[in-house]
Amino acid sequence: MKTNYFGSTLSADLKASLVVFLVALPLCLGIAVASGAPPMSGLIAGIIGGIVVGSLSGSHVSVSGPAAGLTVIVLDAISSLGTFELFLAAVVMAGLIQLILGFLKAGVLGYYFPHSVIKGMLTAIGLILILKQIPHALGWDKDLMGDLAFRQMDEQNTFSEIWYAIQYFSPGAIPIVLVALGLIIFFEKPKIKNHKIFGLVPGALWAVIAGILINQLYGIIRPSWKLDEEHL
Repeated sequence: MKTNYFGSTLSADLKASLVVFLVALPLCLGIAVASGAPPMSGLIAGIIGGIVVGSLSGSHVSVSGPAAGLTVIVLDAISSLGTFELFLAAVVMAGLIQLILGFLKAGVLGYYFPHSVIKGMLTAIGLILILKQIPHALGWDKDLMGDLAFRQMDEQNTFSEIWYAIQYFSPGAIPIVLVALGLIIFFEKPKIKNHKIFGLVPGALWAVIAGILINQLYGIIRPSWKLDEEHL
């Protein structure tokens, strides 16, 4: 079996890191603020967590990063413990316990969970993410990005928020969403993905660039469609 040497996957790693950077940087900062922690702590945690997990996991498909679903838990923990420093101490202790379980190969406990449970959980997560993104795709959502609870902080629930967004949608948001999805799907095609030129830049980055350009174009040809600060 051929052993990968350092730099052998540099091209793929650069493309992947660019997409991760575009998603993780604002997410780290936003979740830290929403959790009641200093913004810089979210950035440092994301960087260190990515390096440590990537170095120790030994997996080519491991995912590590900020979890929006833990925002409420972290906020409550900081409030309960009294100070951010005590919360950090608790996180260190929890990390040590996880490392010990890892060295003890306790991950084999996962084999005792049926595949149907795991697939059901992943399907549920996917449905939640899709339903929560619909109001943002329609350009109208009073709830904060990352609130994954059924009963939301804006006194709406997941389904009433979608109905509310349908009634008060922003016409400028829909073309941006359709173009972005089209670009992502287009660049995921094998022929495009493996192309020497088109494959250099990920489709997600083209989607971000296209969204920015379309929104700026609205300001020239149709100002009423331009997404304002509330939508952004």
